Amino acid sequence: MTGLVQGVGFRWSAAREAWSRGITGYVKNLSDGSVYIEAEGERGQLDLFTEWCRNGPRTGFVDSVEISESAPVGYTEFRIEH
Repeated sequence: MTGLVQGVGFRWSAAREAWSRGITGYVKNLSDGSVYIEAEGERGQLDLFTEWCRNGPRTGFVDSVEISESAPVGYTEFRIEH
């Protein structure tokens, strides 16, 4: 995700959203100022999570979201990476 997504609580907000939906994976800030998320879960829950990601928390804004699908890794929780 790009936009104003670092320094606005995006990772914590994304984690809370993922936890509430039973989504596993992780979120982390990248050095270019963007945020990267890997997420696994039921299709419907992932669709809702993706919609949340397109808006992000009220304290920031999202310019773009790039989505790619891959084989599941088998995450057991959703974590915030630093």
